[in-house]
Amino acid sequence: MSIPTVKLNSGPDMPVVGYGTWPLQGRPATDAMLAAIASGYRLLDTAAAYGNEDAVGAAVRESGLPRAELFVTTKLRGSDQGRGSTRAALEASLERLGLDYVDLYLIHWPLPRVARYVESYAEMADLHREGLIRSLGVSNFLPEHIDAVVAETGIVPAVDQLQVSPSHARPDLVAAVQAKGTVVQAWSPLERNTGVLEHSGIAAVAERLGVTPAQVVLRWLLQRDLTVVPHSGSPERQRTNADLFGFELTPADLAAFDEVPQSPVKQDPATWEEF
Repeated sequence: MSIPTVKLNSGPDMPVVGYGTWPLQGRPATDAMLAAIASGYRLLDTAAAYGNEDAVGAAVRESGLPRAELFVTTKLRGSDQGRGSTRAALEASLERLGLDYVDLYLIHWPLPRVARYVESYAEMADLHREGLIRSLGVSNFLPEHIDAVVAETGIVPAVDQLQVSPSHARPDLVAAVQAKGTVVQAWSPLERNTGVLEHSGIAAVAERLGVTPAQVVLRWLLQRDLTVVPHSGSPERQRTNADLFGFELTPADLAAFDEVPQSPVKQDPATWEEF
């Protein structure tokens, strides 16, 4: 199965569907990633905070694929933000991954009260120029946070990873970030174990198309020009989560999502702190 790519503002192409690796660790994580790679995934999304960068590196090596064919994302944790510590954090991530570079490096949370995300991004720009990072990005950044890093560096983030899903559709935020030339990547897009995949409107669309509700949700996000990093430890669900390009949602199908009750995000980037 071949997954299409989107060209980032930094130049590289990124798969529009990636494999989210949280919360797996150790050998089970590596085995799940190898199954995902065998299904066609080429983007592996990890973070220092996940505690599984070593498992991701093992999957990269054991996959047998050339390094250039895999797109590896990792993230700077809150406790490592700041000048000097950002470089050390990336070097530690590269060591755990066993890689010479990462394709995409994200600041995991802005932590505006800590007020170090701008200097962290500036140091990431230095690391990008040195070839240790192929693309600079952010995670859970609101438009004002993006404006602050661009004002300091002149570099628009290639990606902003945001919580976007049926009950957190966030159309205004998504549109504002996309208008800056930044690709929005949805984390936790399926809201598993919340009941949202059983919503009657989504289920009806899935039944009509002969696909799963999860496929309908992921296709809805893709048709909004988002990219996605769903997670599953099941090889079969991994396969269906990436099998999104043989069908298309009609305007009526898309309207079904307007009936999903909206909830505020619990981890508001304006106040959330995670180290």
